[in-house]
Amino acid sequence: MSFADEVAVGAARLVVEEGLEYGAAKRKAARDLGRRGGRRGELPRNEQVEDEVRACIELFCADTQPAELRALRELALGWMQRLAAFRPHLSGAVWRGTATRQSSIHMDLYCDDSKSAQIGLLNLGIDADLSSLDRPGAEPLSVLTVGARCAALGELVTLHLIVRDLDEQRGALKPDARGRSWRGDIAAVQRQLEIDEDQGATEGKP
Repeated sequence: MSFADEVAVGAARLVVEEGLEYGAAKRKAARDLGRRGGRRGELPRNEQVEDEVRACIELFCADTQPAELRALRELALGWMQRLAAFRPHLSGAVWRGTATRQSSIHMDLYCDDSKSAQIGLLNLGIDADLSSLDRPGAEPLSVLTVGARCAALGELVTLHLIVRDLDEQRGALKPDARGRSWRGDIAAVQRQLEIDEDQGATEGKP
């Protein structure tokens, strides 16, 4: 097994068990294997980590993960509808279908003014913590973090709202190497929930 393969397996475990995002999980897995951070070319692609995450879920969480994923998607959709003025797109594990109750919800908002989303939350009476997300070769992104109550899971879920420039929306639905989008808008999330419901009904039949 190559170093990248070992990192992918270790990162997948961290994603499922601790709810880490792929980047952080890969770096921690590399450190655990004795290579601090690992060079970019040595680390696995996100698609490889996702394959290992799906395998891990199938092996250890198959009985619980579908319901947890649906609960998180329903919670995300509710927030997307509340924040519809900011063109929300769901991303991360909740959109890709690999989320468990340990996962946070990640959502991109597309705005003319980066402060408009923060003001919009204040107008809705929602308190959010403000931080920034560095990205190579570009300006940092503002991130608004909210604790969202999920009745279905009986706990608070962390919701990260990443504020992006309106022009970036044109590339929001760019697919991965396998043709799957990294994000979905309100209509796409609604369709996915309908698919989830149909699959659940089919699996429940004797």
